Amino acid sequence: MSRINLPRALSNGRNGARLEAQLPDDYSELAARAEATVRRMTQPYPRTARFYDLLVSDPRVDAHWNLSNYTTVGKLNYNDHGPIHARVTAAYAMQIMQLLIDAEAPLDVLQSGVGDLDDACLVALAGVMLHDIGNATHRAGHELVSVILAQPILSDLLAEVYADIEHRTLIMDFILSAIQCHDIAPPPLFMEGAVVAVADGCDMTKGRARMPFDLGKLDIHSVSALAIEEVNIHRCSVMSIPVEIEVLMSNSAGIFQVEETLVKKINATPLSRYVMVHVRSINLDQPFEKRIIGNAMLENGRLRPA
Repeated sequence: MSRINLPRALSNGRNGARLEAQLPDDYSELAARAEATVRRMTQPYPRTARFYDLLVSDPRVDAHWNLSNYTTVGKLNYNDHGPIHARVTAAYAMQIMQLLIDAEAPLDVLQSGVGDLDDACLVALAGVMLHDIGNATHRAGHELVSVILAQPILSDLLAEVYADIEHRTLIMDFILSAIQCHDIAPPPLFMEGAVVAVADGCDMTKGRARMPFDLGKLDIHSVSALAIEEVNIHRCSVMSIPVEIEVLMSNSAGIFQVEETLVKKINATPLSRYVMVHVRSINLDQPFEKRIIGNAMLENGRLRPA
């Protein structure tokens, strides 16, 4: 397989075999945890687990991921949009899906009669792992290019999982919808697509932002992202909302990243009724941090001090 010379050794090809040491340590660790999380959470869903194996071992997917990083990080000084991002967002998506399943939330794959819980998880997983491959050609219009590039891959790989051509065509339609709508332009209509959009928004920790920052990107987006230490998905402990997204930040500048990257996506999707965001500062012992913000929670579509 040909090698793409990515800036700062961002490449990690099939099965993580080319993950190199110059990736930020915390982002590499997050990727390893994400891989383990996906493996664990797909165990109850055999078709989803099988499809994950097919995706991460397909050389076409690997090529699209790596050239997407060359384009976004190397040419545009954006953050990671390659194989690490795909795995991290897949882990977030599977965690959100399980909490929605536990809460018996109305998943559109089921509501439409197209499939079962395994099919719904497969749609979310495939959508989130392929949503950014269109960046291989350009950032502009990458949503629709991702749809175009994903079609032959899905056609081949879904045939390994679904014998019935009509069934796999419908599953592919759901996946392509999730890919097209992941940047909420247009907003997703289906719950599985909403999960893809929100899981994408959850990957905003400082490890992912460190790469463009080290390459010289200095603006509110990069500085704000460097303030995000960790993003965790939990069962919500307040009210009757099933999903809580906990964001830990080292500086109040992280609020901008949460608003711009995550809250906008939640508000534009069918998940808005099912997700709570809780932002917490981990530096409350610093007086200047106390004066700005210590805790914030999503309320009626806006972050408010808690």
